[in-house]
Amino acid sequence: MRLEELSAIISEMEIVFAYDHFAEGEAPNPPFICYLLPGSDNFAADGKAYYKINEVRIELYTDKKEPDVEEQVEAVLDEHGIFYNKTEVWIESEKLYEVLYIFEI
Repeated sequence: MRLEELSAIISEMEIVFAYDHFAEGEAPNPPFICYLLPGSDNFAADGKAYYKINEVRIELYTDKKEPDVEEQVEAVLDEHGIFYNKTEVWIESEKLYEVLYIFEI
């Protein structure tokens, strides 16, 4: 899956998003998404990356717990057959919840 395809999938979630971060002072009001590909777990054969696997992180930010928004994100991931793991944390300094979806493509 190319970055353009991943971006198209995220756009189906109908939540404002950016790769990695929004520019300083340009973050929208929550909810919003930042996504990134922080690493890989490639399969090697004959000294080459035979099968490339990228780690994807979709970070959903909300100012309060919003199960409906989480369901909206998860419905799109499920529709595309993407298996994910999910964690949640309150970021005190930002006064935001971060729901993190991690998967590989």
